[in-house]
Amino acid sequence: MTEGIQEIVAGLPELKDVAGVCAVADERVARGDAAFATDLGVALARAYGRAEPLWQYRSVFGHLLRLLATTAGPENLTEALRLVSSPELADRKRDRHVASLLASCRPPEELAVVFSGHASEELRACLVHELVLRGVAVDEEPGIARWARSPHWRYHPLGWLPLTRSGMEDGADLPSYSLRGSSHAMPYGPSEGVPYRGAGGARVPSAAEVTTPQLAAALSSAVSNWVEESNGVVEARVFDLAGPPADQAVPATLLTLGLESLAGAGRKKAALSVTACPPGQAWRVLFAAASTGGAYNSGSHGAYGRLAAWQSLAALAGVADGAGAAEIEARAAECAWFGFDARTDWFEQVAWDIGLAALAPDRRRLAVLAATDTD
Repeated sequence: MTEGIQEIVAGLPELKDVAGVCAVADERVARGDAAFATDLGVALARAYGRAEPLWQYRSVFGHLLRLLATTAGPENLTEALRLVSSPELADRKRDRHVASLLASCRPPEELAVVFSGHASEELRACLVHELVLRGVAVDEEPGIARWARSPHWRYHPLGWLPLTRSGMEDGADLPSYSLRGSSHAMPYGPSEGVPYRGAGGARVPSAAEVTTPQLAAALSSAVSNWVEESNGVVEARVFDLAGPPADQAVPATLLTLGLESLAGAGRKKAALSVTACPPGQAWRVLFAAASTGGAYNSGSHGAYGRLAAWQSLAALAGVADGAGAAEIEARAAECAWFGFDARTDWFEQVAWDIGLAALAPDRRRLAVLAATDTD
């Protein structure tokens, strides 16, 4: 460890501004000394990473990682991998973030080194699906395909996911990264449907709830991180209908189900808005919720966000456990999908509101997922 790194590590807790430390690292990397940034990151992790992280540590470490990942050159990528592969920094959750960062910032041919070096299996698995989401044909990348096709990771949670992007996944909102941070879109929020004004004479069938704890958990997969890591509240329920409602009767049907999220909805001050949507839009809403998280967390990132979105979509569409993505997609295409929103006390009306309903192909099963979060 160089004397300069020792001084930075020792003085970090006293700093009121870490811009100077970041500038030193920027200058060293610009001169071709990427190893300095890695050595500094490892030293900081040894000193501060296992305790409750100091804001100074979090800020500097995040900058070092982005610096190495976003700066062109194979040596910078090698050092980024050395940094996140050090024993002091082994962390599955961090691997998810690093995979998203690398997939966004590096061409796939450069990333082959991840699958031949000392990177963790978790980082590799996440990186495969981050690339798939970005439209990369991973089975055509020699440095990636051998690992991606190997049977040894078939029992990994992500092993269920297909190695090609489906049409439903086109247009998934993915973050972009720069040295200064990241940004992403938020494609969920209040519905832009037509306010509910009655069923228009269409028959509203009676309903019987058939929700089980297991089914509620599956429906909630995409928003479970909102509850576990933020202030999120979720309502996930399934109903058997006595008859098939017409599309114009779906809003009225929703109001008869006793949903907590729609308590008081349909009145002037709590207007209910419902709109038909394609299954791809429903998937993208679920993916955004899972991958980017709620008000106080950063979500599961792309790979696990992709998995959670498929799990919620399958439960909403009524697909049995064990089905593959192709079967889920085919079933989802046969369902009628609706987004809904209401100005009720249940929804926080801040930025994180979801209302989705799926009507089965025989129109006798209605699944509902509502979620809200606040800062």
